[in-house]
Amino acid sequence: MCLISDLSRTALEQMMDEHQIVDAKPRKGRVFNAPWERAFDRILTPFEEFIHRQTTSGVLLMICAIVALIIANSNWFEQYSQLLATKAGFAFGDGGLKMSVHHWVNDGLMAFFFFHVGLELKRGFLVGELSTVKHATLPIMAAIGGMVFPALIYYAFNPSGMGAAGWGIPMATDIAFAVGTCALLGGRVPKSLIAFLVALAIVDDLGAIAVIAIFYTEDINQFALLMSLVCIAFLWFLNWWGIRRPLPYLVVGVMLWMQLHEAGIHATLAGVITAFAVPAKPKYNPVAFSSQVKDLIRRFDSSYRPGEKILRNEHMRAYVRALGDGAQLAEAPLQRIETALHLPVTYIVIPVFALANAGIPLAGFAGETEIFNNITLGVTLGLVLGKLIGIAGATWVGWKLGLGELPTGCNFLHIVGIAFLGGIGFTMSIFIAELAFEGVADGLVLAKAGVIIASLLAGIAGFICLAKASPKVKAKPEEQEA
Repeated sequence: MCLISDLSRTALEQMMDEHQIVDAKPRKGRVFNAPWERAFDRILTPFEEFIHRQTTSGVLLMICAIVALIIANSNWFEQYSQLLATKAGFAFGDGGLKMSVHHWVNDGLMAFFFFHVGLELKRGFLVGELSTVKHATLPIMAAIGGMVFPALIYYAFNPSGMGAAGWGIPMATDIAFAVGTCALLGGRVPKSLIAFLVALAIVDDLGAIAVIAIFYTEDINQFALLMSLVCIAFLWFLNWWGIRRPLPYLVVGVMLWMQLHEAGIHATLAGVITAFAVPAKPKYNPVAFSSQVKDLIRRFDSSYRPGEKILRNEHMRAYVRALGDGAQLAEAPLQRIETALHLPVTYIVIPVFALANAGIPLAGFAGETEIFNNITLGVTLGLVLGKLIGIAGATWVGWKLGLGELPTGCNFLHIVGIAFLGGIGFTMSIFIAELAFEGVADGLVLAKAGVIIASLLAGIAGFICLAKASPKVKAKPEEQEA
């Protein structure tokens, strides 16, 4: 949308210059720009926009996790726990839904996060990093290795007992944290390597979603499951019928969420299912859009009267509105909704999730025996060593077998760095921990501690590897003098 709006603005400015609507050097007061609006003057490709979003999300997530840890280890912990345990909901007739604030965050608010993830997954498979076999083979192999080995390492520590259900925790990678760590190195990390990481994380997210759906599901309510299938069928009917407005998908998606919740299947999966039904094809192809824009610009030009502002000219207002509508129809609903969800997911959903789930009272670790328990060790070693062995090992095997090529401009140390970053499992790992240890408070605290320790260790190790693999280029003497 940013690219289209910039193109439209450029066309308008050129047309105005030709007819002297504005001077070659606009006088003060001709153009009104608030300071924050200048950020929109930069044209970003969809991939650059995606990286920018993930970097912002990773930094904010880190801040909120630290805040949650501070609260959990302060005098505010009791109030923090009471707030999360507070019941909230709604009722209609004899029915309704009432859950704790903590459950509303994890089951309700996170549905928007999964909806956003689903949109990213669909775009990645259609036009993104996983759209061709050549580029997808190594990331898919790396993602599979990065899910299997962590689960095996965790299982080696917890084959039975209280911790046995947590094998899915170290399988996940937090793409926001991982990309945010790469961003700390500035432009030293090749874009091809970040694309490899994004592709790997997309497949990893898909695997985590499958694990949640299959292995972390309660007893199923058959009638609610049937109604869920009806909602899914209706979503695909909306897609087939060519509905492009987001509201119908949102309404049916909410109904699907409620039915999945009643069925006993984790309701956040409604977000992914709804996302896959959102159309990925725009109404206008580039030729038709270009023709329409040129025609509207000509009409806008002919409607201009010297000294008259757009606000006083109804024809000019109509053409400007039509330009905006046309720009929306030239963009796929999938991309438009994904972009629109960026702000609420980045600045509301993920921070609130971190604040509600990252608070771990460290007083629970009463010594060396407690710190090195099987659950914490299984999660920590699964994420750090399991991801390293699985991602780097699978990539090396695929590379040597000729199934794919390393990212352009990268060596194997880059892959080792990415493998370590794959051990940052924060958001999805904590989410799975909440499912695996539901009702088992002690196990949940130990698992979350493992996630946080592993994310810290993996992030540091990945940063060091990538810094070594991509040394900072020294400026030339003439550049330093300049």
